[in-house]
Order: sequence, then C-alpha cells, then structure tokens
Amino acid sequence: MFRAKQDSDSYWPSISDLMSGLMLVFLLIAIAYMQHIEKTRESARRAAVAYQETQIKLYDALMDEFRNDLSKWGASIDPKTLSVKFDEPDVLFSSGSSDIPLAFRRILDDFFPRYLNILFSPRFKESIKEIRIEGHTSSGWDNGRASEDIAYFENMGLSQSRTRAVLQYCYGLTSTAQQKTLMRKNVTANGLSSSHTISDEKTGLEDPIKSRRVEFRTITDAEQKIVEILRELGK
Repeated sequence: MFRAKQDSDSYWPSISDLMSGLMLVFLLIAIAYMQHIEKTRESARRAAVAYQETQIKLYDALMDEFRNDLSKWGASIDPKTLSVKFDEPDVLFSSGSSDIPLAFRRILDDFFPRYLNILFSPRFKESIKEIRIEGHTSSGWDNGRASEDIAYFENMGLSQSRTRAVLQYCYGLTSTAQQKTLMRKNVTANGLSSSHTISDEKTGLEDPIKSRRVEFRTITDAEQKIVEILRELGK
C-alpha cells in the first residue's frame, strides 16, 4: 500500500510538469501573436500616415498648378479622392453621345499635359499606382422608357465609350515616348454607368446633365498597402 502511494506521488508531479510546460508554450505563442499584431498595426499606422502625407502633397501640387484655371473650367479637385471633376454643362456629354464636346477638348488640351507632368514627376511618380479616367452617365435611357436593368447596362456601355474616347484623346496629347509608356502602364478607362449620379443641391433629385461626365482620379500605392495590411490583420 505504501508503494502504491509512492507510485501515485511520483505520477502526479510528472503531470504537473507537463501542464506547466504546456502553459509556457501557450504563453510564448500568445506573446508572439501579440507582437505580430502590434507590428502589423504599426505598419498600418505608418502606411496611413504615408497615405495622408502623399494625398496632401498631391492635392497641394494640383491646386498650385490649376488654382487659377478651375473656375473658368467649371472644375474642382476633391482632396479626399484627388478627383478632378468638370461640372460646367458646356463641357459635359450630350445625352446618349460619347463624342467629346469641343469645349471639353480645349480644356483637355490645356489640362492633361500639365496634369501628367505633375503625376509623372520624380516627386510623385513612384507613389502613383493608377490614374483612372472614370466615365459616368445619368440613370435614364430611351427618354426614361427603359427599365432600370436595361438602362443600367446600356449606360454601362455608353460610359465605357465616353471614358475610352477621353483616354484616346488624352493619349494623343502626350509629348514624349516616355509619357506614352507611363500612360499605358498607369492610366485606365473605367465606365461606371449611373452608379454615381449627381443630385441637385436644392431638390435632392438627380441632375441628369451634371451626371454625364468624366472625372480624373489618382490612386496612390499607399492606399493599396493599407488594404494589404488590413487583410493581414483579418487573418
């Protein structure tokens, strides 16, 4: 009986040692995981700061270049999206048409080469991931007789035609082989149909004229880095 008790006493300390060892392993895993999360959060913070700094510098550079032209063009620059928007009805597309109005061509002749000179300058070139030429339409089709589904897809084709026409015209404005190469690499044409219509400020209803437009939007690489870090945090 004494021996049985002795065997029992020698057994339990080994279980206790095993549990202590497992607890130590779990503790080390928890510490490593917390360090990984903290490192990822710090990377996200640095990317967010870099993104904000790049956005501010780009916005300031665009405003310095175009401040005196925006009012005569009926244009504005969104500091959040870095989108250059043209709101003057004379430069917007006619209903159902992808032909670039003469007034808009004249603006593009002046605007686009200067725009590229900023984005492709040594100061910003490495930070630019994509330059999007976005085409937009109003929501109606066939004088409002088409269903919402038909109107959406018909307008998708129209918006793509508009942005492709603007891309082709702007491509012809580039002055060097290097700029053409950078355009092929970085500039895209995106038809968005009626997914982002513009509403009248007073009535809140869609403004079909202002909705028929093309915008130039700059995407920086910092934005993509933040997305990748957030994906890593979600794992």
